[in-house]
Amino acid sequence: MSTDLWPTRPVRPGDPARPTVRGSGSLLVDNIGELVTNASGDGTGGPLGIHRDAALLVEDGQVAWVGPARGAPAADRRIDAGGAAVIPGFVDSHAHLVFAGDRAAEFAARMAGQPYTGGGIRTTVGATRAAPDSELRATVRRLRDEALRQGTTTIEIKSGYGLTVADEARSLRIAAEFSEDTTFLGAHVVPAEYADRPDDYVGMVCGPMLAAAAPYARWIDVFCERGAFDVDHARAILACGQAAGLGVRVHANQLGPGPGVQLGVELGAASVDHCTHLSDADVDALAATGTGDGAASTVATLLPGAEFSTRSPYPDARRLLDAGVTVALATDCNPGSSYTSSMPFCIALAVREMRMTPAEAVWAATAGGARALRRDDVGVLRPGARADLIVLDAPTHLHLAYRPGVPLIRQVLHNGVPQ
Repeated sequence: MSTDLWPTRPVRPGDPARPTVRGSGSLLVDNIGELVTNASGDGTGGPLGIHRDAALLVEDGQVAWVGPARGAPAADRRIDAGGAAVIPGFVDSHAHLVFAGDRAAEFAARMAGQPYTGGGIRTTVGATRAAPDSELRATVRRLRDEALRQGTTTIEIKSGYGLTVADEARSLRIAAEFSEDTTFLGAHVVPAEYADRPDDYVGMVCGPMLAAAAPYARWIDVFCERGAFDVDHARAILACGQAAGLGVRVHANQLGPGPGVQLGVELGAASVDHCTHLSDADVDALAATGTGDGAASTVATLLPGAEFSTRSPYPDARRLLDAGVTVALATDCNPGSSYTSSMPFCIALAVREMRMTPAEAVWAATAGGARALRRDDVGVLRPGARADLIVLDAPTHLHLAYRPGVPLIRQVLHNGVPQ
């Protein structure tokens, strides 16, 4: 089962005619046993749009053609998938990669029985403020590359560990070097120096901090939770972000019931993230945002790595899916509560602990993440989409949950380029 690049085999007598696809530098991925496209609208292979015995052509960084291997077009180069499964690259729509320091001792304390409260964020804030740009950039690059090796081809990156005007701006400036989807999270927690003046801090977030951060951000986010920001402060911050042209995301209902999900729906958020403690009204509100194809829904992004790392209850994905809510999976990669960059790990957790089927979990980790970022160019393999894909060392997508902890990512293509 070779995944090396080879010249495409010549046409042999008796082969079916191949369609001609123009352009230079074309790449054919063929001999695919199972191709997950997430293009279910073509009437093929259920919600994952599965094609058997398939091939896929890449040109100029995009998918140019998908179809049966026997009818594959000629190309300049070839990857032989050897009968393995190919899926879209993972879309990790929630990650905190700009930080310094280590909180392994905090993790050990939780494993010994200490409850998670979110208070450790301030520890990382201190370390991040003290770190030079070069250290922060190296951490982002290391974690981005680590995620890419595990199949993540699109990753959202938040600020939130600077919490000063200068540190939030530099965090986002660095993040923007590695991702198109950067999120201003100046409202992560109230920093220690403003502990007795939260209104003043909110004013700074809405004023000079937002002005400095917005040029480097696509999104704005708030940790709407006890110990962080109440609903009035969260609404004010998000409204200011919207006025500055940023899309809305919300950390919501992680530590307990609260108003975060309802606020996200009210403001048309692309995603509300965590969703661990939901009322019936929260689920109904999320379901009511659904559109015909789900593209403009407020997505419930679930982060099972956080529950694993904090020994907290897992979200009930089954309840959300049965209600018609669009669900995404993401890593929440951060140094305190979910220090993992592995989307396959999150898929396995979602299936085992959150009652998702393997197909639902794979969709949520690819197309679902794209929906959470309001993107239609990633998380799917159809003509015109970005050629981000994974060749698994497995015959089917089922193995991502069936064989947890096993390195099943044989090869990754990002923008059509083997990594």
